[in-house]
Amino acid sequence: MNVVEPCSSLTDADLAQLVELLIDAVEHGASVGYVMPMSVAEARQFWSDVAREVGTERRALLVVRESNRIVGAIQIEFATKPNGRHRAEIQKMLVHSSVRRRGHGRCLMQAAEATARANGRSLLVLDTETASGGHRLYEAMGFLVAGEIPKFAIGTNGDWSPSTFMYKFI
Repeated sequence: MNVVEPCSSLTDADLAQLVELLIDAVEHGASVGYVMPMSVAEARQFWSDVAREVGTERRALLVVRESNRIVGAIQIEFATKPNGRHRAEIQKMLVHSSVRRRGHGRCLMQAAEATARANGRSLLVLDTETASGGHRLYEAMGFLVAGEIPKFAIGTNGDWSPSTFMYKFI
């Protein structure tokens, strides 16, 4: 059974495991804002920046573990402007390549939806690489396509990549 837990503060061990998770994702082609090669320092800086916002009204971080090792993570960024307090953005849904296709992504998404609802949010938005595994998962979970932008990002291999923007009312 996959158990997703909130991560309100990061231990040194958590940080090291999240660094490994992010580098693994980039090395396996995930379009999460970085290109190869990704350094440990770059990944550590990313998670250090996230850690400063985790537990605030702006961001939640959820993780899934196997044998006490973080193998998946997802972030929920809560809109804070008065006209957007009904929505949240799903960001950086990552599952380690060694444990994919075991339901961790679905569990992370379900927990993110529950966290968003518990924080008074009724609309989730996200962007994903078009035709990726994430794209298929989000559609299977009821997200609708708002549109696609070609050449939105540079893929991990340096080629242009289209992104699909999606939403779901919860």
